[in-house]
Amino acid sequence: MPRSTRSSSNTAAEAGIPRKPRNPRPTSRARVRRWPRWAVGMAFVAPSFLVLGTVVAFPVANTIWLSFMKTQGKTTTFVGLANYSRLFQDPDFWSAFHNSVTFTLGSVAGHILLGLAVALLLHQRIPFRPVFRVISLVPWMFAAVVVAMTWRWMLDAQLGVINALLASLGFRGPFLWFESARLALPAIIVTNIWRGFPFASITLLAALQAIPKEQYEAASVDGASSFGQFRFVTLPHLRFALVIIATLDTIWNFKHFDLIQVMTNGGPAGATEVLTTLAYKVSFENFEFGYAAALGVVMSLILLATTVVYVRRIL
Repeated sequence: MPRSTRSSSNTAAEAGIPRKPRNPRPTSRARVRRWPRWAVGMAFVAPSFLVLGTVVAFPVANTIWLSFMKTQGKTTTFVGLANYSRLFQDPDFWSAFHNSVTFTLGSVAGHILLGLAVALLLHQRIPFRPVFRVISLVPWMFAAVVVAMTWRWMLDAQLGVINALLASLGFRGPFLWFESARLALPAIIVTNIWRGFPFASITLLAALQAIPKEQYEAASVDGASSFGQFRFVTLPHLRFALVIIATLDTIWNFKHFDLIQVMTNGGPAGATEVLTTLAYKVSFENFEFGYAAALGVVMSLILLATTVVYVRRIL
C-alpha cells in the first residue's frame, strides 16, 4: 500500500472514524439467476408461435387431412390418394391450371414493364413530381371488388367507354369483352395490370434512388449513351428488386380470386376459370370438400416451390 494511503487510513482510525466496510462477495443464493439468451428469445417469440400455430398450422394440417377424405353430406370416408388421382385426370383442373399460368405470367410481365416505365418517369426531375408519385399509387388503394365493377362497366359492350374510345379511333365493334372466350381473359389481365402496377413502380423507384449518381457520371464520361447507362448501370442495380417483385407477384397472382370472380365468375364457358375459382365452385357449390382440399394442397405445393426459389435467391 502506498505511504499516502496508509497515512490517511491511520489518521481516520486515530480520529475514531469507522472504516467503510468492503462489499462482501455475494453468495450463491444471493446471485441473480440468469437465463440463457436462447431461452429469453424463445420466451419473447412464444406468443407469436402460438398464434401462428392456431391460425396457420392447424388449418393447413386439417386441409391436408381432409384431402384424403370423401365427404357425402355429414359422412366422411377415408379414400387415400383417390382425390389426387382424380385431380390429375380432371380436364377442368388442367384447363384452370393453364388459365392460372397465363393470368399469372401476363399480370407479372405487365406489372414489371409498366411499373418500370412509371418508376423511371417519376425518378426524373419533372414538375409536380410528388403529386404524380401519389397519383401513381391510386389504383393500389381501391379494393379489388371496386376495381372489378368499374372495369366491367368500362368494358361493357354497349355502354362502356373503352368500346366508345376504340370506335372513335376507327376500330369496328362492338367488342364483346366478357362474352368472348378469346377476349375475356386478356380483359381481366389488363384490369389486373392497372390495379397492381403501383407495387412494382414504388419498389423500383426506391431501388433507383439508391443508385449512386457517380456511376452515371462515370458512364457518361466513358461515352455511354442513355440506353447504355440504363443497360449497364440501372438494370444491374435493379436486378435484386426485380427478383423480389417477380416472385412475390407470382405468388399473389397465382392465387388471385376476387377480381376474376366478380368480373366473369370463371366464364364464359370456363375461359377464365382459374384454380382458385375452380376450388371455390367445387367446395361451396358441389360440396366436395375433400376434392377441393386436394386442389388447395396442390396449389400450396406450387407456391411453396416458388417461395423456395425466392428465399434461395435472396439468401
